[in-house]
Amino acid sequence: MNNPASDVILMRLMSLHPKIIDLTLDRMTRLLDALGNPERALPPVIHVAGTNGKGSVSAMIRAGLEGAGDRVHAYTSPHLARFHERIRLAGELITEDALAAALEECEQANGPTQITYFEITTCAALLAFSRTPAEYTILEVGLGGRLDATNVIDKPEVSIITPVSIDHQQYLGDTIEEIAGEKAGVLKRGCFGVVGPQCDAALAVIEAKAVQVGATLKIHGQHWHVWEENGRLIYQDEYGLLDLPMPVLIGAHQVQNAGIAIATLRLLGKNESACSDALTNVEWPARLQKLREGPLLEAAPNAEIWLDGGHNTAAGEALAEALGRLPERPLHMIVGMLNTKDVRGYLAPLAKCATTLQGVSIPGEAATLSAGETVAAARDVGMDAQEADSVLAAIQRIVIDHPEARILICGSLYLAGNVLRENA
Repeated sequence: MNNPASDVILMRLMSLHPKIIDLTLDRMTRLLDALGNPERALPPVIHVAGTNGKGSVSAMIRAGLEGAGDRVHAYTSPHLARFHERIRLAGELITEDALAAALEECEQANGPTQITYFEITTCAALLAFSRTPAEYTILEVGLGGRLDATNVIDKPEVSIITPVSIDHQQYLGDTIEEIAGEKAGVLKRGCFGVVGPQCDAALAVIEAKAVQVGATLKIHGQHWHVWEENGRLIYQDEYGLLDLPMPVLIGAHQVQNAGIAIATLRLLGKNESACSDALTNVEWPARLQKLREGPLLEAAPNAEIWLDGGHNTAAGEALAEALGRLPERPLHMIVGMLNTKDVRGYLAPLAKCATTLQGVSIPGEAATLSAGETVAAARDVGMDAQEADSVLAAIQRIVIDHPEARILICGSLYLAGNVLRENA
């Protein structure tokens, strides 16, 4: 079977820059100018930055806006199974024809000039958004904020900063203050910024940046509050108190993410019904997603199989808390991670949850941590760990002795994407 046209174009685009990541806005500005500046013709933009929760917050906001009857463009990354997942036009995944056309137009406008894969595909998304009617555009930052390819919007409707933690130090800095400074680069003069829960050091940097550029912040713990009470989500701000259902996405971190989404929806003038829809109608794959069918379930018919793409220390802590909310059942983990991540930091909070761990390499990923390296890290934090040749082999091994196990496949969105493709 021939590859779709978009896949062929995407392969060519990968060769336009020697680096996968090279943070600057110069190449974006040049190509957007050549395309007629589609970024200036977008519906009102909600720009989402932060270390953890960007995808969940974006998905909740989209669910709330769509519940209110709005058409919503959305740009997220990375994709899991297919590139098309990154671009939603007025609520629908971009079609193959529309994607191929946008990519080809950007390729022709750019020519052989250096530009990164993320930059040129972001231009393609902005081009497609500019030509399709909608009420809102959600842009999720790829990496950082200040120099991220999405940071080409002069006056977003709302800029969001989800919780900031240590990640991508090679690009963003070694301290929480440096990383927060990069994230705060999405704040713009005269615009609102919604700020999720932050440590004191990160919040000080964000507040200072807001003063510098003249942005008005709505900060968790100051201007809005969210908590769980008697199985309900309670949200309070200057407009009053909302008593809402709990998010269908599991975990205390999702309560915080829900608060960010609700604060944003309230700024946009949306009512309680839209806020409720944000929590109950949201779908976000590979965020503690329970698999319901497919070959992996056929190999373990009496087991529970869950999938999660979190990959840093904060994500490990959030995942451990969320797992504690599930009915008690022995947990067996299958873990594959990239070699750029703090595998011990990620696994340490999960060590007390898991009975065993199977380490796997991520198929097709040059930057994968080897199964042996993952196992060594797991043993360093006190876990009973061994290598497996694949996710399927790990599942088959687990269910020999534990047919009704709870199995969690985790450690990377790239592993999660591979699982979703193979389990389709």
